Amino acid sequence: MTQDAIVFKCLNDEMAEVVVTRATACGSNCSSCEACVFQNELKTVARNLIGAKPGQKVLIESKSSRVYGAILLVYIVPILLAIIGCFSAYAAGASEGICVLCTFLGFMLGAAVVVISQKLKRDKQSITFDIVSFN
Repeated sequence: MTQDAIVFKCLNDEMAEVVVTRATACGSNCSSCEACVFQNELKTVARNLIGAKPGQKVLIESKSSRVYGAILLVYIVPILLAIIGCFSAYAAGASEGICVLCTFLGFMLGAAVVVISQKLKRDKQSITFDIVSFN
């Protein structure tokens, strides 16, 4: 997965801090709607493989498998467990209120899985970025 970025500062010969502009769902035309409430620029650290200097526009790259794994964990697991909770209660012949409760409990279990996995992964390898070319 690649993204455009600007080198903010060089930390050492091998690492640099880069600024990535986050795209919005509305097409990044903020002057027309001004509805964005979140910061649209993010700073992250990337390996400076090409010797980029502060102010240069670059292309950064990360392993797509790590990004897709994070997406799967954060978005799909809680929804999947909520659906399993709902259908399990329904198959057992539970009332509508119990089905709703089991759906909620399944979703909360999925959220707990996300939180616990992030606490366990905190010290391990996370998503890393490499500066691969000038833009």
